[in-house]
Amino acid sequence: MLTQTTTAVLGPSDHDAALAVLGREPVVNAFVASRVQVAGLDPWRLGGEMWGWYEDGILTSLCYAGANLVPICATPRAVRAFADRARRAGRRCSSIVGPAEPTAQLWRLLEPGWGPAREIRAHQPLMVTDRMPAGIAPDPYVRRIRKDEMETIMPACVAMFTEEVGVSPLAGDGGLLYQARVAELVGSGRSFARLDEHGKVVFKAEIGAATPEACQIQGVWVAPEYRGRGLAVPGMAAVLRYALADVAPVVSLYVNDFNTAARRTYLKTGFQEVGAFMSVLF
Repeated sequence: MLTQTTTAVLGPSDHDAALAVLGREPVVNAFVASRVQVAGLDPWRLGGEMWGWYEDGILTSLCYAGANLVPICATPRAVRAFADRARRAGRRCSSIVGPAEPTAQLWRLLEPGWGPAREIRAHQPLMVTDRMPAGIAPDPYVRRIRKDEMETIMPACVAMFTEEVGVSPLAGDGGLLYQARVAELVGSGRSFARLDEHGKVVFKAEIGAATPEACQIQGVWVAPEYRGRGLAVPGMAAVLRYALADVAPVVSLYVNDFNTAARRTYLKTGFQEVGAFMSVLF
């Protein structure tokens, strides 16, 4: 057995060991775990490298290095090693995101070379539920988006992303990657919306990450002219019902701490705060 500590780029032979690490915190790690379960550890299919941190020859921590840099079950020693590897590779990600404590440590180590960030969201509450809320009727008009409705859902997705992140997802490659991701969610039956009488999206959300243990709701959005009309709570209840019935027994999301309206909506829908994420946006 190895007696050293080291980092390495993982490959297909490390698949089971990586899933074992991801499985230690199935809710927190749902985003990366869902990708690994579908794509494996081949960097081309995964959309990035998976770095592993070994202690005494045992894989104990991970870091996904793709469009996002994501520390996973990362101890302070592992974070330092991942930061060293990231510095050597140079910044190729558009964000660093993950559990607040290791992400903050990773950013402290990378900021001198990678900073300044465009925006830092230091505390994004992670919220979880495993049941439908009492006394909230799901919106009966919220339904799955069909594959032939991409032109209907896409403008709402772009508007939500631009409002949330501060830049358009159509920049750079003209939106090819983003459109492919939206199409993937629509095709897998994980895109939901309510349309008005003119066929315009007035509420939408997606189940962005899904494993057998947990799934994550993302992209919750109400059209600006429909805000304040009480669509969000029953809309979220409808998506939650689909998630619990068809996808996973535990449903999570994370939200910006300054978005008090959204946090209030999620609390009303039965979500409880269990931790915090942090995002560094470039």
